Amino acid sequence: MPSPLVNAARRLRRQLQDLRFSAPVTHVYNPVDYARAAHEQYLSRWGSAPKKVLFLGMNPGPWGMAQTGVPFGEVAAVRDFVDIHATIGRPAPEHPKRPIEGLACTRSEVSGRRMWQLFQQRFVTPEAFFAEHFVVNYCPLMFMEESGRNRTPDKLPAAEREAIARPCDEHLRTITRILAPDWVIGVGRYALDCARRSLGEDCAPQLATILHPSPASPAANRGWAPQATQQLEALGIW
Repeated sequence: MPSPLVNAARRLRRQLQDLRFSAPVTHVYNPVDYARAAHEQYLSRWGSAPKKVLFLGMNPGPWGMAQTGVPFGEVAAVRDFVDIHATIGRPAPEHPKRPIEGLACTRSEVSGRRMWQLFQQRFVTPEAFFAEHFVVNYCPLMFMEESGRNRTPDKLPAAEREAIARPCDEHLRTITRILAPDWVIGVGRYALDCARRSLGEDCAPQLATILHPSPASPAANRGWAPQATQQLEALGIW
């Protein structure tokens, strides 16, 4: 019997599968589809309720969840810490500059590496981390231009953003009901804004944000882990 989180992910996949996007987007990857085995293994193994903290990211990166099916899914962290081992399929069409190699990918996503290394350093084992924490992305789709450049959801036309928001807002409300977290922590401002819109300011979980670990952020490059830790400690979460 699939878990409630798995059923929710399958519903979201069906809701998104027929959406179409305009130029400059030329390719759209949905790892909840082609990396379904790994994604559902992650949900089933570590998504037992309730959780104290739900970390909410924006959408997959090319060397993270796009490769592994796990949010912020830096390959080594997924394989060695999160302990997910599953066959990863390939999207169609596949961008020639963004091949999917799954857990054999040798590239490392900096954001995911920073995030999961912090969790491993603080909690040591995945069992200790996932006892009270879980990590999800607001949107499971990755958007690419012809050059291979990422196009984040906030840069899409308004009508396309709204088409994504309807099922993704519903999905976030569903997983929040399932996991019943005390906190939803947006990893970056975009994720926080999505949580506020979807859940409302007066929702049961408290909403807050931490610095995004992206290497594109000068602040994150000045020691992301201690800054994120300080933010979580200030909130009384850690």
